[in-house]
Amino acid sequence: MRWQKIKKQVLPVVVLLSLAGCATSSLETAKKAPEPNPAQDASAADDILALSDIKFTSPPPATTLSESEKPLETTPDAVTSNDSDIWARLRKGFTMKPLDSPQVEKEIQWFVNNPEYMQRMMDRARLYLYYIADEVDKRGMPMEIALLSAIESAYKPHAYSRARAVGLWQFMPGTGRLYGLKANWWYDGRRDVQASTQAALDYLEKLYNDFDGDWHLALAAYNAGEGKVGRMIKFNERKGKSTEYQHLKLKRETLHYVPKLMAMVAIVANPDKYGVKLASIPNEPYFARVDTGSQIDLGVVAKLVDMPVDDLHDINPGYTRWATDPNGPHQLLVPADKKDALIAGLNNLPEDERVQWQHHSVKHGETLNQISRRYGLNVETLRTANNLHSNLLRNGQDLLIPISARPLKPEVIRTAFRASSSRAARGEPVIHRVRRGETLSSIARRYNVVAGQLAKWNLMQMGDVLRLGQKLKIWTGGPPTASIEVSTPNG
Repeated sequence: MRWQKIKKQVLPVVVLLSLAGCATSSLETAKKAPEPNPAQDASAADDILALSDIKFTSPPPATTLSESEKPLETTPDAVTSNDSDIWARLRKGFTMKPLDSPQVEKEIQWFVNNPEYMQRMMDRARLYLYYIADEVDKRGMPMEIALLSAIESAYKPHAYSRARAVGLWQFMPGTGRLYGLKANWWYDGRRDVQASTQAALDYLEKLYNDFDGDWHLALAAYNAGEGKVGRMIKFNERKGKSTEYQHLKLKRETLHYVPKLMAMVAIVANPDKYGVKLASIPNEPYFARVDTGSQIDLGVVAKLVDMPVDDLHDINPGYTRWATDPNGPHQLLVPADKKDALIAGLNNLPEDERVQWQHHSVKHGETLNQISRRYGLNVETLRTANNLHSNLLRNGQDLLIPISARPLKPEVIRTAFRASSSRAARGEPVIHRVRRGETLSSIARRYNVVAGQLAKWNLMQMGDVLRLGQKLKIWTGGPPTASIEVSTPNG
């Protein structure tokens, strides 16, 4: 169902602005974690990312396609509004009815009392918010939906919850599969900015229809599962009680979920009223999509467009390794002003330089499993890269090891280890923050580890220059294996 009919039935944004006393709370509070206290420190709340499972009672539309299957775009989307910034555009599209709940005001006060948290979140939002808002606009959905990623992940592209939900929209593995999001060792569509946004909007449209055009119920179902919300509605019907969202017997997290969104909406609608300064975000595309044609090293792309590989990963979080999936998708997002540079660079890039490799000569007794652990890979990747049909190796055999042209940041490294296996960790790493004058060798001596191993743990080369404040992971109780789930503080 399209939403044009609904827009005429809901109250205009003027009514929403009258919700001065209703508003927001912590966004990065996730789905299985305890609700943050309004007095809680913003930086601590910024690291809580445990979200609950999303359950289904009926399958999604059979025609749903993953983003990688949709027509390729090689240019930024056209700006569809004359508004000066994205916030003005969002305000014009706010059409949801107000939520009659005192919890909204409590959530507003949490956000207002944590300006540093708000600033960090809005700084991240500048990468994705135009695209999300544009897709919401194309579907005629309320613009409040564009702010839902703030509640789900605080616009953290590498967000990972204790419930194993990931990405901007916090999709669970099963949910991702139902909505056509491909996932393998190289790529996870649940993290892909474009693919996951399309899947999330598909799911939200379905929920809106399932709950008879009630957005509050649809949003509650996105958080708690449509089966749970449906059962609570029937329970209230049997008791002769109201079936509105705020009157349902739901878990604490879900009862706070919609108020958080409506609180954020109230602040965006009238930031001056709450003394909040929103980060400036232009109402124009931040990124453009380019077809690379085949697998390519993200470090190589970063050099071609002259940008840090970490920044490239922030808009391409779907690629969980150092390169794109050899079997596709073969699309990459780059800042819109770097699209032409990437296309020109790819046209002049020799085929043998698209992916960077390291040589390994097999020593007596070595196995594929041992070699894969040494380089942080899995066995199947080594077999594929070297066209091996079994795990048998011979002494002196040459192997090609794909490695990134540049080291990846902690969030990406953590993603890679999590994707490898879910077995219990042997031990937690020490996190060392680089100080002035330190080198890999001096840090290794301090922790009594081998410098070469320290470099490998952090996907670095021995000659790489350390950055002041850079975080390094160090296993002092023994080396990690591919089965370890790395857990590091969010940087």
